[in-house]
Amino acid sequence: MKNLTFDKVQLLTIEPDYEGQRVDNFLKNLLKGVPKSMIYRILRKGEVRVNKKRIKPEYKLCPGDELRVPPIRVSEEKAGPSANLSSVQNLESLIIHEDKKLMVLNKPHGMAVHGGSGQSFGVIEALRSLRPDERYMELVHRLDRDTSGCLLIAKRRSVLRSLHAQLREKTTVKKYFALVDGSWPAHRNKVKAPLYKNVLQSGERVVKVSEQGKPSETRYNVIQSFKDATLVEAIPVTGRTHQIRVHCLHAGHPILMDDKYCTVEANERAKQQGLSRMFLHAHEISFDDHETGERQVYSAPLTPELKTFIDFLEHAGQI
Repeated sequence: MKNLTFDKVQLLTIEPDYEGQRVDNFLKNLLKGVPKSMIYRILRKGEVRVNKKRIKPEYKLCPGDELRVPPIRVSEEKAGPSANLSSVQNLESLIIHEDKKLMVLNKPHGMAVHGGSGQSFGVIEALRSLRPDERYMELVHRLDRDTSGCLLIAKRRSVLRSLHAQLREKTTVKKYFALVDGSWPAHRNKVKAPLYKNVLQSGERVVKVSEQGKPSETRYNVIQSFKDATLVEAIPVTGRTHQIRVHCLHAGHPILMDDKYCTVEANERAKQQGLSRMFLHAHEISFDDHETGERQVYSAPLTPELKTFIDFLEHAGQI
């Protein structure tokens, strides 16, 4: 549905991929730059019609529906980043898998998944610039800006729906490598602690363990032990903001170079040893193919700077 102009009435035929989507949500995606209040106003006034009939915002679209969209002023959408930028071009080499339905990216550290909060663009905007002919590209889930690793991007709405359902049903499994401060006990394979998210006036998100929070669980496996640190595999059962980071802190072993939840002393020691970023990497993701049901497993190797730091610990008598 790209490159439409709305200076006159548009009659759109709904494709099968949009089956079941609420018409208000469809219009929000279609009319980027148009205030939500205006979208609900044209729905309420009957200017939007399906098969020549008035509909309510919650109407769910069916394949073949004829959707009437009235003339409407669309704010000029902010241009995406240039595909020639090195940070954008670099993403091409980080694509783990791509087909007509899905992309799996080894997201680089330091790049947000989407623009905003002081970022002119993020991964999704950069990928749309790299793939200008793709009519649909949406993030399936998120990774923190300072986290690298497996990130799913849906190229069909039906794929997005299926993967979101699997995330809700907890059949999608995400596995992370984290290097934490101190010696993680081999017998501690689970952290269950409710997490409460607080958004500061600055927009910064801070999460803490609190009985007021939502139930949260992360499972852990010790991968390798060093003198002052432990490489663990973290498998979140729930998907709360900063979950792995705060559960590691709650267990007494925060992730090294986590500037929000780790101690200054531990971060300084890791920095002096050569670690330049938070050591949290989404190394594997698995889910069911939405058509065949076949289990799909994708993995992202440790980024060079993280691999180099592990090599340093192994060869510096840190084991």
